Amino acid sequence: MAKRDFYEILGVSRSADNKEIKQAYRKLAMKFHPDRNPDDESAEDKFKEASEAYEILSDAQKRSAYDQFGHAGVDGNGGGGGGFGAGGGGSFSDIFGDVFGDIFGGGGRGGRSGRGADLRYTLQLDLEEAVKGTTVKIRIPSHEECGSCEGSGAEPGTRPETCPTCRGMGQVRMQQGFFAVQQTCPTCRGSGSIIKHPCKACNGQGRVEEEKTLSVKVPPGVDTGDRIRLSGEGEPGIQGAPSGDLYVQVAVNDHHLFERDGRNLYCDVPISIVDAALGGELEVPTLNGRVKLKIPPETQSGKLFRLRGKGVAPVRGGPAGDLLCRVNVETPVKLTKKQKDLLRELDSTMNSGDSGEQHGPKKSSWFEGVKSFFEDMKF
Repeated sequence: MAKRDFYEILGVSRSADNKEIKQAYRKLAMKFHPDRNPDDESAEDKFKEASEAYEILSDAQKRSAYDQFGHAGVDGNGGGGGGFGAGGGGSFSDIFGDVFGDIFGGGGRGGRSGRGADLRYTLQLDLEEAVKGTTVKIRIPSHEECGSCEGSGAEPGTRPETCPTCRGMGQVRMQQGFFAVQQTCPTCRGSGSIIKHPCKACNGQGRVEEEKTLSVKVPPGVDTGDRIRLSGEGEPGIQGAPSGDLYVQVAVNDHHLFERDGRNLYCDVPISIVDAALGGELEVPTLNGRVKLKIPPETQSGKLFRLRGKGVAPVRGGPAGDLLCRVNVETPVKLTKKQKDLLRELDSTMNSGDSGEQHGPKKSSWFEGVKSFFEDMKF
């Protein structure tokens, strides 16, 4: 029986690139896999047919031979006369791993990665430093490349040898039916090589523990929770692989005057009962110096005054926020006899006749509310 055209089987054109071929095969493999069609022999045949087509068309050399000579050019390379996986070609497990390895994290062949681990450092900043930006020096523990073995882990004059278990792949495959499970090689632990004569300076690790100083540029406007990434300043990779990154986590200390909420700042400002009653002017602090704040007459405790643009300019851009000053009317303490007498005299003039309602609007409304509350209660 004549074989079908491999391009026709996968449903791709003869000019299709490797990505299109892989996507087409993946779709067919998922559809016709025997485990999904346990009682359908035709599905298994279609699965094997698609796998054979992919094996040939995914290999540049085999594809070229097939394009020139058809099936005759690849007999013995693919399914050939011995059925799928026979002859000198790759097995089904090789193909399945190549196509689906990226899903399971393994990759096709040699999917290991020796990239160094990422590190995190918590940087404590004062509010002024976070708002205005700064440059700080930090010292972090680090594993640097061993100078004796130049990172190889092997004693000078020797070199790591290819792992006999995985033959340098770093991973081994376990075949079970049509599924291939890829695991880290237990002998070399994924490195692909073994060290028979470890370096005495680093005990075969290829790295030594040291401490390094880094300069961190903190941009203006950062806040607690923001991160600064220092590329390549994490743990060094294994045997020449790239280093990880260092993430500097910002934590802003509490301030004795200001409380930050995003781009706005809050500040509690105590004022005397005289300034609250008659009005006045006082100096309040900002992160850029002092400014004048006018207090209008009859100001109540807890009132907010907004100083526009005196807050924080966000690190990601945009206008600066505001400074909101919350005034607290202070009750005088340690009064002299004369001062107490003057207050009693003031109180008597304020509470004479109906004038008390004028001088204490909140007090009056509060007592009215209490009176109404008790009247509505049923005992």
